Amino acid sequence: MVFAGSIELAQAQGVERAIPVNASAKTYGTGWQCDRGFRELDGVCAVVTLPANAYLTDSSYGSGWKCEYGHKQNADACDPVVLPANAYLTAVSGDRWVCDRGYKQIDETCAAIRVPANGYLTATSYDSGWECDRGYRAVGGACIAIKVPAHGYLSGQAYGQGWKCDRGYRSTATECVAVNLPENAHLNFSGNDWDCNQPYRKRNHACTSGDAK
Repeated sequence: MVFAGSIELAQAQGVERAIPVNASAKTYGTGWQCDRGFRELDGVCAVVTLPANAYLTDSSYGSGWKCEYGHKQNADACDPVVLPANAYLTAVSGDRWVCDRGYKQIDETCAAIRVPANGYLTATSYDSGWECDRGYRAVGGACIAIKVPAHGYLSGQAYGQGWKCDRGYRSTATECVAVNLPENAHLNFSGNDWDCNQPYRKRNHACTSGDAK
């Protein structure tokens, strides 16, 4: 006759025998995990071969190691990051670099950004790395003054015309033309066109009463 206690003991012993060398039972749940410095490989815990400039991780899966700050993984080695002039290592892992403000990456170097007259450096080195002062627009590698017509003002936008017309004027390609208000009309919300007063309706270029033919 087999007692329940004997069955539980046999099962516990079986679990213990199932745990490989250099492994421990998991704190939570069932199963086992490799000790620090070892990683699981085909059901056993193999020692982690730590390359130079690397450190052990708390994970028993994967390689079991990561490269130290200032190094990047290359196959099974940790190579030093070659830092060019006018650059710095990234703050998190340090496995790559970015250029200082005022420089942009060209291949494996940081070249100085040439800021034209009436321009300024931006916070990022992407794209050109500079923008034009208010009142100027980028044309090629230069900042050209925006010509604001009479009855117009700078819009503050670097794209498009760069200017807008005062209320009561509409823009053409080069100037601001007064909006011609027909009888029984008023400027609309934008101020560069018109709507008819109620109860008049817009018909062609005039405001007519509802019963007009």
